Amino acid sequence: MGITSALVLFAVIWFLVFLVVIPIRLETQGDVGEVEPGTHAGAPANPNLKKKAWITTGISLIIWIIITAVILSGSCLLYTSDAADDMQ
Repeated sequence: MGITSALVLFAVIWFLVFLVVIPIRLETQGDVGEVEPGTHAGAPANPNLKKKAWITTGISLIIWIIITAVILSGSCLLYTSDAADDMQ
C-alpha cells in the first residue's frame, strides 16, 4: 500500500466515522427551548464539532491501523477466479 492509498483510506474512514459520531448526544434548539428566529427547531443548539472531530480522529486511527495491518500482512487476499480461463 502506498502513502496515497493509506491517506485516502484514512480519509474515507474518518468521514464515515464522523457521520456516525455527529448525531451522538446532540441537543437541538427545540430540546433546549431556545429556538433562534429564522432557524428550525431541529437545528443543533451546540454541535460540539471540535470535540466530535477529535473523537472521530481517535476512533478512525484505531480502525485505520487495524485495516492497514490486515492489508499489509497479506492475510486477507482477494484471488481472481480462473473459471473464465478454464472455459476456453
